[in-house]
Amino acid sequence: MRGIKPLLEQVDVTLNPGDKIGLIGANGAGKSSLFAMMRGELHPDQGEIDFPAKWRVAYVAQETPPLDRAALDYAIDGDVTLRKLEAELARLESEPATSENGIAIGEIYSALADADAYTVQSRGEQLLLGLGFSIDQMQQPVASFSGGWRMRLNLAQALMCPSDLLLLDEPTNHLDLDAIIWLEDWLKRYAGTLLIISHDRDFLDEVVNVVVHIDERKLKRYSGNYSSFERQRAAQMILAAGALEKQQRKRAHLESFVNRFKAQASKARQAQSRMKALAKMEELAPLRAAAEFSFEFREPLSAPNPLLVMEDVDAGYKIENDETGEITHKTIVNKIKFSLQIGQRIGLLGVNGAGKSTLIKTIAGELSPLTGDATMGKGLNIGYFAQHQVEMLRHDESPLWHLAKIAPTVREQELRNFLGGFNFPGTMVTSSIAPFSGGEKARLALALIVWQRPNLLLLDEPTNHLDLETREALTEALAQFEGTLVVVSHDRHLLRATTDEFIIVADGKLQPFDGDLDDYKDWLFKTKLGKGTDVLPAAGKANKTDFPVTSPVAPPTAAAPAALSKDQKRQQAEDRQRLATLRKPLEQKIKRLDDQIAKRSAQKADVDAALGESSIYDAANKAKLKQLLADQSFFTKDLGQLEAEWLELQEQLEALS
Repeated sequence: MRGIKPLLEQVDVTLNPGDKIGLIGANGAGKSSLFAMMRGELHPDQGEIDFPAKWRVAYVAQETPPLDRAALDYAIDGDVTLRKLEAELARLESEPATSENGIAIGEIYSALADADAYTVQSRGEQLLLGLGFSIDQMQQPVASFSGGWRMRLNLAQALMCPSDLLLLDEPTNHLDLDAIIWLEDWLKRYAGTLLIISHDRDFLDEVVNVVVHIDERKLKRYSGNYSSFERQRAAQMILAAGALEKQQRKRAHLESFVNRFKAQASKARQAQSRMKALAKMEELAPLRAAAEFSFEFREPLSAPNPLLVMEDVDAGYKIENDETGEITHKTIVNKIKFSLQIGQRIGLLGVNGAGKSTLIKTIAGELSPLTGDATMGKGLNIGYFAQHQVEMLRHDESPLWHLAKIAPTVREQELRNFLGGFNFPGTMVTSSIAPFSGGEKARLALALIVWQRPNLLLLDEPTNHLDLETREALTEALAQFEGTLVVVSHDRHLLRATTDEFIIVADGKLQPFDGDLDDYKDWLFKTKLGKGTDVLPAAGKANKTDFPVTSPVAPPTAAAPAALSKDQKRQQAEDRQRLATLRKPLEQKIKRLDDQIAKRSAQKADVDAALGESSIYDAANKAKLKQLLADQSFFTKDLGQLEAEWLELQEQLEALS
């Protein structure tokens, strides 16, 4: 229970040592409460959560004190046992030497060797490098880091801790794509049991082999990754719908018989037996899918081409000296030569701090170029979404107030209807947003952008705080968006489905990346990440548990044929997964083109119909005729280009098949 609200009722689920489990469910379903119970911070009202008493549990602390302690030392503090051994050794060595004292010191040195104390420094460095820290940053005090970087340090502590059970609650929220790819690889090598809450479907697909779904206050276990769960859940819903329909037909049959014959003496016994059958019939509850949420970006009114041109622009910040008033420039990205054309869909890649957000702010006009020229096309209408804009919402005002502020002349009912489409129904639309979740505030910020019908969307980590359903709705809406898109995101599913090209921001420069996200991952491991993922906590190599845990022990020679068969099956599964991953963005683009072709065809049909009217050729309609002929020419040409692109994508799809 949480307050008076039951979160889970009569649940029973068994998880095996070595499993990597994704815990999913709607916001408020009880995922974090379940974690709190496993940490011993909450206790169930009845029943129990049972795992071996000797298991060591590691999790990410939610608070980070502003310490003067160096980041590297703070990360290593996660290995509490090691720190206790070091403290005990320091105490013993400070005491007068005795034979007993010498024996105790020898035992401590042996325990330190077992805890891999002599490699802990390099393990800590490799771990922090993987999470995006530079060597210099590792020596900086914890207090000097921002909130997001402090959360990375807390994650580093949890990963340093030798554990049999690792609990991770949204570990990717404060990470960039590079660090997420590193963390994925690290977690695949983790030998203990992993329980993870995440709204990142690609991350779950890569890491977990079991999904536990919280739904209707119950827990249900599914084998496989998140995509496998979706397929199994969909199949179950189809079966449940069929069973419910069959039961309803049977119930109607029985009720009809009873109603017709209960008054007839000759049929009374049969009617009675059918009434008993009705009473005994267990009511089947339909399996309900999560409430579907969807929206779409409204068609841009117009767009210049090019939308924007940057010539030799230095992007960065102007810093004013408080004492002298002198202004200095801090350049983040140098000599940008960049133009945005209609219809481009660009994903920006690069580590945190490389300049992705600085570039987007400069394009949005929030930062002025330090040098060079940035020319905006006439009629450019930018929709800009970033986390600081969510924070700038007025917490004491309602969703309706926010929308009315940018649309003061629009009828209130129209504004209410629009916000209802973004899941702000009833009294929620007029309530203060102060108690709203981070996801609900992000949804409101998106709604305000959609209302303004932008022709250029600039999105900086738009999925932070969004649940799986809202992420999927945003992905679908962006895939259908008819304008130009530039996006920074650590959500690879969104990037694959909505972008056509990638640009890397690195070493103060902008450069195109010729490849997809799989190529980017390969490039990262060949260059930046290297072997950093090999570094596991000391106990990761040999967790001592009451049950067998997955370990890298080679099978005996006699088992080789079975192992080969298993490898082949795994390879086939990986090939299928890879093929599905390659097909998905093509299918998304084809779907988007289908919609665009249908729309253009309808527009062309309207123009053709208008040109079929004899009155259009009257002298009075000369200007209108000229416009219609120009529209017909444009629509015909555009349709030809869209259809050629559609055919090319279909050929690529068939080649994959």
